Amino acid sequence: MTEVTTIQLDKKIIEKLKKAKEYPRQTYNELVDKAVSVFIAVKKKNSYDEFLHKIQQYKMKELWDNKEDEAWESV
Repeated sequence: MTEVTTIQLDKKIIEKLKKAKEYPRQTYNELVDKAVSVFIAVKKKNSYDEFLHKIQQYKMKELWDNKEDEAWESV
């Protein structure tokens, strides 16, 4: 048997949870579990995107900051 706990939520949060239900009999436990899973997945994706961006910054600087391109600026 799984352990169950009680948490206190603002009534505004309860109203948002009611609106977020995918079907009428969906429990708050199911809804919160899905919301947390989606949040974690998005967080991982954003972390990956930030990682790629940081790696690309060095290469883009190398490509853009060169003397050949600077010579064209004075033409």
